[in-house]
Amino acid sequence: MSKHYWLFKAEPHIYGIDHLNAAPKKIGRWDGIRNYQARNFLRDQVAIDDEVFIYHSSCKNVGIVGTAKVVKTAYPDPTQFDPESDYYDPKSTQENPRWVSVDIQVTQTFPRIIPLAEIKAQPKLENMVLIKQSRLSTQPVTKAEWDYILKMV
Repeated sequence: MSKHYWLFKAEPHIYGIDHLNAAPKKIGRWDGIRNYQARNFLRDQVAIDDEVFIYHSSCKNVGIVGTAKVVKTAYPDPTQFDPESDYYDPKSTQENPRWVSVDIQVTQTFPRIIPLAEIKAQPKLENMVLIKQSRLSTQPVTKAEWDYILKMV
């Protein structure tokens, strides 16, 4: 099976690259995904050693801030079972969980943010899911897009 490339969106004030960098071994659980298309990517396609862009959204400086790799594939997201969590889902059960998490490990923190405006200005990136379907929190990235963005750092 070939490696896949992804972009995971995070709100940095809740859980961003700084939180991951502060975690033991720079590994953290990617949870709270409550979109079925994003869930299906996590559950059905994201694999060990896949590469991930970490993208900060819903903040002053939106853009790609670094990379990570997948170190644990899909498992039930524990936040769906916690009534105190913002991500609680009363329709989800231990026997039939609706939502999944993956674990990722930071591999690089960029020296600068690659802003969304700069990404949008690149003709070679015009077909990125980020541009076409902006609200999707977990999205595929092509190898060509991955390589091009890494050159922008």
